[in-house]
Amino acid sequence: MNNAIEINSITKKYKDFTLGGVQAVVPCGFATALIGANGAGKTTLIDILCGVTGKTGGEAVYFGDMTDIDDDKLRNRIGYCSSANFFPHDWTLKKIADSMELGFDNFDRQRFAELCRRFKLGDPTEKKQKKLMKLSDGNKMRTYLAAVLARETELLVLDEPASSLDPLARDVLCDLFREYLSERDGERSVLFSTHNIADMEYATDHAIFMANGKVIEQGFVEDLKEKYILVHGDAENADKARPFMISFSGGRTGFEGIALAENAEMLRAYDTAVETPTLQQLSVGILRKAEEDEK
Repeated sequence: MNNAIEINSITKKYKDFTLGGVQAVVPCGFATALIGANGAGKTTLIDILCGVTGKTGGEAVYFGDMTDIDDDKLRNRIGYCSSANFFPHDWTLKKIADSMELGFDNFDRQRFAELCRRFKLGDPTEKKQKKLMKLSDGNKMRTYLAAVLARETELLVLDEPASSLDPLARDVLCDLFREYLSERDGERSVLFSTHNIADMEYATDHAIFMANGKVIEQGFVEDLKEKYILVHGDAENADKARPFMISFSGGRTGFEGIALAENAEMLRAYDTAVETPTLQQLSVGILRKAEEDEK
């Protein structure tokens, strides 16, 4: 099995927004980041893939041959986590554990308790516990993640899991992704959405970039870093270099942006510095280009 999910021309039409047709893959055995600005369509796509909302057209194929997301066998293999109101606000850790145990036969209560301690949420067996409504947004997200990670699944699909977490908790989340993937030696996969990849780059193997409801780029991170370059230069050479740049920002003293690696020698002729971009720099450049193209 090469892909955990194959997304084939999925569309969703709203009154003021259209998704699609999205064509993308989530490779098996890796963590895939769905990257885009707010409103790009990331949550809509994730909700379709997890059966939270219906699609207008297209198809998703899971694990090579399954297409019906309403199939209980398929749902049991996928761990889904939303960033908002995942459980009722008056539930405690114990209530969450009780409901997950009833709803999924692959929920490990002991694993949930371990994750709660790791996320510094407390002990779900204690008598006195705070209700979700009393927790910070960050601790609510930690609780949601502990619940979904306590299930024995083959695919995690997480909507903005890092958005409300502090830097230390994001680092823990990256470690948990790596542990999750390594436990089954290439048989597990992760898909998570984000609008800011900076703190999650360590956990990202593959990336899908979205803008205005469309996929604008995708690939393994190392391949993308070979396809694109980060370029710096002095302001006096900005006008010469700009035609070869995909994204560009400049000031009185210099300029910076992303370009295709095939233009590296041409850009070096204008006394520029060429470097390998970070995924964050690459994301900004690709998304900025998409934004400019829409103007």
